[in-house]
Amino acid sequence: MLNIKVNEQDFIFDLIAGTAVLDGKPVNSDVVKLSSNKYHILIAHKSYSIELLEKSENGKNMFIAVNGIKQEIAIKDKYDALLSQLGMDKLMGAKNNNVKAPMPGLVLRIIAQEGDIVKKGDALLVLEAMKMENVIKAEGEGTIKRIAVAPKQVVEKNTLLVEMEG
Repeated sequence: MLNIKVNEQDFIFDLIAGTAVLDGKPVNSDVVKLSSNKYHILIAHKSYSIELLEKSENGKNMFIAVNGIKQEIAIKDKYDALLSQLGMDKLMGAKNNNVKAPMPGLVLRIIAQEGDIVKKGDALLVLEAMKMENVIKAEGEGTIKRIAVAPKQVVEKNTLLVEMEG
């Protein structure tokens, strides 16, 4: 069973003994694949042209065009429902873009500036620890909201260095 959200409208889809069931009612349909991202579907004597426009890496979120009209689709299976029931879906989706000191040390220089757009792996600042220079890099993509430290500042482990958003 799949929970499918189409533009904020929820549907329950299942396949029972080879028959498609939508919201508890059997659906008589015919699907023809026209190309890798285009389909023609006939449901209850109504014809639909479907084109896949964009799909997430996990295949559970996508944008399609139905007869030329863009639709947003979100699919949840039984495992997603279980994660949601346990409250773990919010944990998985949470993004923590704050960069903290991995060790105590001295901030030598700040490379990035507030307002910079950075990608994963971009250098943010240099932290000296045990007489070694450590380049602290962005762990994800985003915009630098605030630099929380200054050059020559001594920091402890887990001190907030850079606050990012996005």
